[in-house]
Amino acid sequence: MTDAQHDTGAQWLASAGLRPTRQRVTLAALLIGDGQDRHVTAESLFDAAKAQGEAVSLATVYNTLRAFCDVGLVQEVTVDGSKSYFDTNTHDHPHFYWEDDATLTDAPSEDLVIAQLPDAPEGAEIASVDVVIRLRRKS
Repeated sequence: MTDAQHDTGAQWLASAGLRPTRQRVTLAALLIGDGQDRHVTAESLFDAAKAQGEAVSLATVYNTLRAFCDVGLVQEVTVDGSKSYFDTNTHDHPHFYWEDDATLTDAPSEDLVIAQLPDAPEGAEIASVDVVIRLRRKS
C-alpha cells in the first residue's frame, strides 16, 4: 500500500467523523485508495488485507464494514438474504449479481425504469428500493 493510498483512506474516514485507527485506515485504503469503486465481501476484504501483510481479524473486518455502513461510507447490498456485499459507490444504482462466480457489479441505471411502487402498509414508509438483477452466463 502506498503512502497516497494510506492518506486517501485516512481522509475518507475523517470525512465521516470516524477515528482513524490503524485497522480502519488499512481497510479504507484497500477499499478506496486507488480511487476506484468496488464491491467486496468481508471475506474478500480480509483476504486482501492478509495479502498485503496486514494483521487484522475477520471479526475486525466485519465490525469495520458495519461502522463504514453506519456513517454512509459504504452501502450494504444483500443477495439471497444472507450474502452481503459492500459497495463504495453509495449513490442509488442497480446491480448485476453474477450467479456463476458470486460477484456483484454495477448495472447501468439509465435503462432502469420503475414506474410505480405499491403503497407501504399502514404505519410504514418505504425506506429504499434495492435492485439486484441476477445473471448467469449462457452455456
